[in-house]
Amino acid sequence: MRVVSIVGARPQFVKLAPVAKAFAAAGIDHRIIHTGQHYDVNMSDSFFVELGIPDPDLHLGVGGGSHGVMTGRMLEQLDPVLEDMAPDWVLVYGDTNSTIAGTLSAVKMHLPVAHLEAGLRSFNRRMPEEHNRVLTDHAADLCLAPTQVAMEHLADEGLSERSVLVGDVMTDVCLQVRDSVLASPRAVPGVEEGEPYVMATIHRADNTDQQARLEHILDALGGLDRKVILPVHPRLRARAKSDGIRIARGNLVTIDPLAYPEMVNAVVHADGVITDSGGLQKEAFLLGAVCTTVRTETEWTETVDNGWNVLDPDAEHLAETAVRPAPEGEPGHPYGDGHAAVKVAEVLERAEITGER
Repeated sequence: MRVVSIVGARPQFVKLAPVAKAFAAAGIDHRIIHTGQHYDVNMSDSFFVELGIPDPDLHLGVGGGSHGVMTGRMLEQLDPVLEDMAPDWVLVYGDTNSTIAGTLSAVKMHLPVAHLEAGLRSFNRRMPEEHNRVLTDHAADLCLAPTQVAMEHLADEGLSERSVLVGDVMTDVCLQVRDSVLASPRAVPGVEEGEPYVMATIHRADNTDQQARLEHILDALGGLDRKVILPVHPRLRARAKSDGIRIARGNLVTIDPLAYPEMVNAVVHADGVITDSGGLQKEAFLLGAVCTTVRTETEWTETVDNGWNVLDPDAEHLAETAVRPAPEGEPGHPYGDGHAAVKVAEVLERAEITGER
């Protein structure tokens, strides 16, 4: 059986790592297409090295441009590539432009599509990611869901017959990398040994594309009572440059984007996390760091329900929430047992044998 994975952005590289390992163990012929959506070395190539992912079989080199331009370039290049590779499954990950481009190319060529991390919903149609994930789920032949809540969303949309609960592959790799960094202590960029700090990431369009709002969020981060470390995402860097905004201010310190193990290391040792990223909310929970999310909603509702994550859409309460005490009690395991990638391989192999697609 041949599976082609289509990836292009940081979260997808992380999800790819345990999947590639599980596919190799299962003897699956696995090809990797890197669209080039993220082209900063710390958001792209270094992830393959750090996470032990095989080199991509093809790098499309698509980077920059609007959502439509980027997606169109991917589609133009993916059609002949998928025709040549002739996969039994096209596996797409998450909710990026690479996800929807891979899905559209595959379904128009009548190639079976499996969507990993299916069923997540923010119910915020202003987010491009929400459109990507909904459209992908409805086009896919298999919806591989990370949580029971995701399964319920898929059922509500009439997709239960093609949906399978596999768990969250991000949990697989996050826990593996956590154990590695704890075994080999390393410094956090911008932080002196023993210095308290908060980790932050800001990159969503709703937070970066309005100058007044971005300035307010940066002021709130810089006004905290301890150092705030902010790896600068390419979107934030470009927006700040175009608007003449200086990102660093007060206690807010900027650093370059971190490779995934360095990010895990930074979160493990942080007093708290502030983010608008989807994945980092969940990673903070898995790594034992309280999280504050600068958004009106979250796809990972379990982190709010168990108290490890709070929503602060206007960044008005960071002083109270950023380093609050961790919730008491057993947090549970809403994202699986750390073996989701093995289940993905089993589900695809079973569907291939039985023709259930």
